[in-house]
Amino acid sequence: MVAIGNALFAAAAATVSTSSGSGTTSSLGAHQFQLADCSIDNFVPQFPAGQTQLVAPSQPPKFIGLAFGVQNYTCSTGNNFTSAGAVAELIDVSCIVSSPGFSTIQNDLYSFWTTLVPYSIQSIIDFLHIVNPPEILAQHYFVTNPITGQGISPKWDFTSSGKFQGVQDAFIIAKGKGTIPSPDDPTHDIAWLDVVQVEGDIASEVFRFDTVGGQPPSSCTYGKDKDISVKYVSKYIFYGGSLS
Repeated sequence: MVAIGNALFAAAAATVSTSSGSGTTSSLGAHQFQLADCSIDNFVPQFPAGQTQLVAPSQPPKFIGLAFGVQNYTCSTGNNFTSAGAVAELIDVSCIVSSPGFSTIQNDLYSFWTTLVPYSIQSIIDFLHIVNPPEILAQHYFVTNPITGQGISPKWDFTSSGKFQGVQDAFIIAKGKGTIPSPDDPTHDIAWLDVVQVEGDIASEVFRFDTVGGQPPSSCTYGKDKDISVKYVSKYIFYGGSLS
């Protein structure tokens, strides 16, 4: 498992040159690149032109994470897979947003995540919590909708590691605001999203973009096909919030 943890961080930095940043390097020793704790005040995510669903705020972003994990699905009575949430780990990649390979880094990590990693996302998260490297930004999972008490809502949880460890309100539970199909391959890659805060103080708005993977098969047989988990990688960028 130690080797897997090292390799995941190496994959996340694979396209970055050694001049990507200065300062401390990974505590896992998997690479010589600084990934975390750099300013992203001037970073603007690239959303497709001609659409109004995803519009970045004019204020600077606060955090950016490269996520790897799974999208979960269950087979519905309509014989199609419907979302049952997701589980993912977010790596702080703030120090490499200006590097040439940043725009495609999600593809490098996806290739590694889908072909070489034999462990479940939860076992990797559990291991990384023990190691507690500084690059870990947050965990992403779903909780019961706090407004209705029914259904599920996405949560990004910053409370288990880093400078927000133990900070009670260092999370965001969100609801949907906007969505567009992936501009690359919507049959393979999950949609890009804009969600806004319902609870928590770490951010007021989150965008998911540069998605790779995560889409389920187009159909299933209700009562026969089991729940499935589909691996994915994406970037998440966070705005607003009262914690810094």
